[in-house]
Amino acid sequence: MVSKNYLIFDFGASNGRSAVARFDGDKFDIEVTHRFDNRPVYAAGTLYWDILRLYSELMVGIQSSVKKYKNITSMAIDAWGADFGFIDNNGKLISNPVHYRDEKRKADSVSLYKIISREELFELTGAAIIPIFDLFHLYSLKLQNAPEFVNGYRFLTIPDLFNYFLTGRTYNEYTRITTSIMYNQKEGRWEDRIFDRLDLPKDIFPEIIKPGEKIDNISNKLCSELEIETMPVIAPAAHDTSSAVAGIPVVNKNKNWAFISMGTWCIIGKETESPIINDQAFNAGFSNEGGVEGINLFVNHITGLWIIQQCREKWIKDSSKLISWEEIVKLSSTARPFKSFINVNDPIFAQTQVNMPKTINKYCKDKGQALPESIGEISRCIYESLAMKFKHDLNKLEELTGKKIEILHLVGGGIQNKLLCQWTADATGTPVITGPNETTSVGNLIMQLKASGEIKTLGEGRAISLNSSIVSNYKPENRDRWDEEYSKYLKIL
Repeated sequence: MVSKNYLIFDFGASNGRSAVARFDGDKFDIEVTHRFDNRPVYAAGTLYWDILRLYSELMVGIQSSVKKYKNITSMAIDAWGADFGFIDNNGKLISNPVHYRDEKRKADSVSLYKIISREELFELTGAAIIPIFDLFHLYSLKLQNAPEFVNGYRFLTIPDLFNYFLTGRTYNEYTRITTSIMYNQKEGRWEDRIFDRLDLPKDIFPEIIKPGEKIDNISNKLCSELEIETMPVIAPAAHDTSSAVAGIPVVNKNKNWAFISMGTWCIIGKETESPIINDQAFNAGFSNEGGVEGINLFVNHITGLWIIQQCREKWIKDSSKLISWEEIVKLSSTARPFKSFINVNDPIFAQTQVNMPKTINKYCKDKGQALPESIGEISRCIYESLAMKFKHDLNKLEELTGKKIEILHLVGGGIQNKLLCQWTADATGTPVITGPNETTSVGNLIMQLKASGEIKTLGEGRAISLNSSIVSNYKPENRDRWDEEYSKYLKIL
């Protein structure tokens, strides 16, 4: 067959990209056509997403992709798993979406919990009950009597908002809505009991669309502005984690496998047939998210590469020179092993506007540990602590599902750090498989292939992913040493 071109957009919490996938019926290859940073803006005491700049990057990505690849079959957008915008009844965006790390929603969560406890929210939705997610911000807007809440006509998550800008159509994509803490995942409906008790409106949510369904074409007006031909806009798994999991090139379907999506957040989990909602899961910090084709993702959220990203920003600022990721990994590899650990999920490491290296140093001092001071020591502390956290949560995952994990698939931008991948295999004692680098883009593509009739099932898409991808294998090493150090790690939790 003649190759077909598919346009992919992936908006991550710290950067984004557009890419074009060329598919010949058996294999695909993906070329990134545009990359950009995603930096929030702190203004007048509030942390915002710079949504209009991100939209302009979307336009640049479309134009640059169409310029190089004339005939594009369709396009699709995935994004991070929190935050939303409101349009009014005239179809206008009311304000910039607020960043999930803004402190206001965390402060207002205290009053929300007085009405509905964390335990009950989990029982009703099965979602992760963390103040970064949509329910907490919507409730915070209500308490403020904010213009967005008063005048909001349609609630649109970030990928839904971009799709609206492109097509004029309003939908909520399924996988993204399952992280909102407003959707009953067992019964497949919005949870009215939450809306009633918190006095939140029910009529602001548009129709839910599933991955692999067509939203509409890019509007004629926008096509005229961009000087392009129109193309269909498809709903992928709009939550980037769900897209990443969909794109995993499963090498052995007969073995129990789990995944870690390694990005600003690290998300560890496995696919299950249905949501797991019980006290044991809640107490262990696990929750549920929607996958494609009715699959459930049973996961735990880990404060991931955010910590080292914040350290790098501080080091660059202090030294007035660029410090590459390669340099950080090299310095980490030669630093003293197991000098100190941090609990990466301690709330102090999720804060913005802090000196992250100093915060790590203080944490270690308060726990009676040796102080990591150099770039190599601090970065090694972070990476080893992440590997230990992965071990901790993988053990919990096995307990909660009753399944021994035989293969661990790592996906996301973090897999470019080969040192962390090896340490993950060492710490967990589990063979690790990584790749492809752009797994989220692969999952996005698979749903576009399904929409265009090239494939019928996720399984077919994963077989194509395996046929098209270069994967890397990491075998566990130094098990005894990592197990010995793990007992020390547990003492700082």
